[in-house]
Amino acid sequence: MNAEFIEALNEIEREKGISKEVLIEAIEAALVSGYKRNFNSAQNVRVDINRELGNVRVFARKTVVEEVTDPRSQISLEEAQEIDPNYMVDDIIDMEVTPRDFGRIAAQTAKQVVTQRIREAERGIIYNEFVDREQDIITGIVQRQDHRFYYIDLGKVEALMPLNEKMPNETFKQGDRVKAFITKVEKTTKGPQIFVSRTHPGLLKRLFELEVPEIFDGVVEIKSVAREAGDRSKIAVYSSDPNVDPVGACVGPKGMRVQTIVQELKGEKIDIMKWSEDPAEYVANALSPSKVMHVTVYEAEKMTRVIVPDYQLSLAIGKRGQNARLAAKLTGWKIDIKSESQAAEEGFVYSEPVSVVSKDKADESKDEWMQNEAYEQENEEENKPVEEAPASNAGDERE
Repeated sequence: MNAEFIEALNEIEREKGISKEVLIEAIEAALVSGYKRNFNSAQNVRVDINRELGNVRVFARKTVVEEVTDPRSQISLEEAQEIDPNYMVDDIIDMEVTPRDFGRIAAQTAKQVVTQRIREAERGIIYNEFVDREQDIITGIVQRQDHRFYYIDLGKVEALMPLNEKMPNETFKQGDRVKAFITKVEKTTKGPQIFVSRTHPGLLKRLFELEVPEIFDGVVEIKSVAREAGDRSKIAVYSSDPNVDPVGACVGPKGMRVQTIVQELKGEKIDIMKWSEDPAEYVANALSPSKVMHVTVYEAEKMTRVIVPDYQLSLAIGKRGQNARLAAKLTGWKIDIKSESQAAEEGFVYSEPVSVVSKDKADESKDEWMQNEAYEQENEEENKPVEEAPASNAGDERE
């Protein structure tokens, strides 16, 4: 190796951001192993590379002793004093033992080490780039598919989308452009592995953040998302500015904003409603497009009993219980839905649109309402749902 090699390392440092000193130290360590392997040596050696000229020298480290018992690690006091009269017993001497053809070995080793370190650095750069983009959307090109994944080309690296992370109503072929949500970035010996999804609720949330300026600016906030990918979703939004309607902002002029997202999600229905810190109002909004007559809030159990008009019972529960199920996921509250006539038959009387049951009273009435299943009750005969009316993508209130 020579000065040109050192200049090449300087160039790598400038272009790749890999420290020249780190590279040289890695080469020196590799050359120590190479020396011991190629010259069948068990000596305690070190390799020194001149930082300016690139010259490589090998030194064996020996201890000065009165009588040599191990020539590989010891040198007699007499021999040591021939080198320097000041040496004493137990001193350490570095003796040059550079082989004549070691330059060829050094050049090969250096090339391998530098190539490996560049590859590792590039992998690290890619990992750092994408780990910072977790929970974000990427766009890539579908390259191929096997029995486990779609492989999506992101330019610098491939992303993996498990087959069960695509929406049920979509298929991809080679060359298709696809938007996906980064769920996880892992560092491996072969480089970063990036996992993406089309079914994750985060995809819907991020699409709204990109499509709605009021969300991007922080005026409107997405409080919660519940999603059954490819079929229907619910999203609760809140505005910190009383002059900005959060639902209207997400719907957009003539519904353009939400329709852009619906198209990206292959026709997935999206209900948008206002978030409220009042659980009764929040649950009532979450059951949109159904009209709610009364909500009883059992705070201790985080459960609500909802009364709806008889003709809206199937709409409130939804096809296969979907509307109630999504509302429960969205709000985090259990929801027991009854029609007006069912409530009357059970002797449930109410006078206000909302009633809040305290912990003590909830304990007293617990046996009563625990007999009623929550939203899963669509399997029972009395609550068997009929086909659901078309949902509103704009989340409008409907009578």
